[in-house]
Amino acid sequence: MNLSILDLKRGFDACGYITDEEITTTVYLALQLGKPLLVTGAPGVGKTEIAKVLSEIFATELIRLQCYEGLDENKALYEWNYQKQLLHIQMAKDNAQGLQADIFSSEYLLERPLLKAIQAEKRPVLLIDEIDKTDAEFEAFLFEVLSDFQVSIPELGTLLAKQIPIVVLTSNGERELSDGLKRRCLFLYIDYPSLEKELSIVLTKVPQVHERLASEVARAMQLLRHKISLKKKPSIAEAIDWARALEALGISKLDYNAVDKTLNVVLKDKQDQDIFREQMGAQGLCNMLVNQGG
Repeated sequence: MNLSILDLKRGFDACGYITDEEITTTVYLALQLGKPLLVTGAPGVGKTEIAKVLSEIFATELIRLQCYEGLDENKALYEWNYQKQLLHIQMAKDNAQGLQADIFSSEYLLERPLLKAIQAEKRPVLLIDEIDKTDAEFEAFLFEVLSDFQVSIPELGTLLAKQIPIVVLTSNGERELSDGLKRRCLFLYIDYPSLEKELSIVLTKVPQVHERLASEVARAMQLLRHKISLKKKPSIAEAIDWARALEALGISKLDYNAVDKTLNVVLKDKQDQDIFREQMGAQGLCNMLVNQGG
């Protein structure tokens, strides 16, 4: 890729993605080495966004394979258009000349995300999102694609990639991924952001919010993650939503009423809301913000 680390950093900045040296360097190396990038971390820390930003930087298509339990080769790679095949067979029965075409040709093939990425004329970004939700068998199936960038279809043979896609895999850590998959990828872990980074993200994503309120939101998020034992810590996405919600309600300062009124934007689990009220509470959070100098 004819792209320097500085160019890549500028591209991320232009897309409003607040990055750091580790993220920029790892993404750059994945591009230069032509290897898939495996991005892990808690939900909502910006893993999927990396693929979206790369598609913008290179002005190319983002092809997304959303993983889920039970995902198999057919749903990820290809399926035959059985309805079209049956229709062709039925029409052939009414035609004395019989079948005029091979019903197992590319004309009857339905491309799913993996095959679509392999066959794309222009190099796309292939996002394999939440790979940890699939099983080990599906991982093994991916090896051929990620190692050789080719797929095997019994009726058509081996199809080589027209352009090797930029591949980004994400994982929320629901299960341990296989060593075979990890060996084929460059690894990047994204943690919850520091206070400074979170404030920059909120100001970038919600530019209309006052800097004081953005600072209070960022500091409150840090307290929620580190001072109480939540089942699901609020993510960057929740911080952005919170700032937008407060702005929409015309709230300029985080006080007891503001926190109590918008708590469901930040904590999206009844158990976590109960834990918050027991261990900290809206007034306790506001007092901590004041003690910090807010």
